[in-house]
Amino acid sequence: MLSDAPKTKIIEILKDNLFFLVGSLIYAVSVDVFTAPNHIAPGGITGVCTMINYIWHWPIGMTGLLFNIPIFIWAIMEIGYKLVGKTIIATVFVSVAIDVIAKVLPHYTGEKMVAALFGGLLEGVGLSLVFMRGGTTGGTDMIARLLGRRLRNFSMGKLMLGIDSVIILTSAIVYGSIESALYAVIAIFVSTRLIDSILYGTDTGTGKLLFIISKENDEITKDILEMDRGVTILKSRGAYSGREGEVLLCAVRRYEVVKVKDIVRSHDKNAFMIVGEAGEISGEGFRQVKAEDKTLKELIANVKKK
Repeated sequence: MLSDAPKTKIIEILKDNLFFLVGSLIYAVSVDVFTAPNHIAPGGITGVCTMINYIWHWPIGMTGLLFNIPIFIWAIMEIGYKLVGKTIIATVFVSVAIDVIAKVLPHYTGEKMVAALFGGLLEGVGLSLVFMRGGTTGGTDMIARLLGRRLRNFSMGKLMLGIDSVIILTSAIVYGSIESALYAVIAIFVSTRLIDSILYGTDTGTGKLLFIISKENDEITKDILEMDRGVTILKSRGAYSGREGEVLLCAVRRYEVVKVKDIVRSHDKNAFMIVGEAGEISGEGFRQVKAEDKTLKELIANVKKK
């Protein structure tokens, strides 16, 4: 009989792979049915491979996997296998799914606007399922993350925007059409907005609050910072032992909790974690505090005036 810990781990692995599989299939439909047949290359490694498929007819999925291999090697050297493992699995799923779906489903060749909208919508749903379990599809987001370690003046978001902009502009040249680039922008916009809605919810000011107690605080902090999330180190003292120590305080999006847990477990399997609801989070990376936001006293005063 398996103990509770191994059972839980097996269940989590099965959940990961189920989400990766379903997300990969949905993402593959967006590429094979809508974007690729209509000469839309919506950024990322998949966008590059879509253009290569147009020129040389190489399979999009396997070409993407080949491009990702050196990126994975770089990532493993920089941040270690444990933090790249899920991304490798998800990327393999996506690559295989794209090439399988291409042989099964028909292509949509109607209105390009419809192709861009539905392509972006399905891409957003598919990627959200992958992101929910702490995975990514490699490519430009991994490159941006690795470059961000060296180019401290540039955020990961800006680096990704720069890389995807180059890919979209290149698509206009490859396809000989400005329209292709514009439809790619529409697909990306729909995809990113949908991902935000699914992962963040309608209120970007909510999330999860984590308290972490571990003997490997330095390594855990370093990896969480790589996620573009802040960490506060609180001084602590055990009531029973009387020993001085530190507690890590971290606020993250809901979908990022899985990734933080993976980071903590990779460094310290015996770490103590508390995960709680954060009803409202304001500041960088969350809901920005606006000048027109009123304090409670101001709101009460306005009600009294009325």
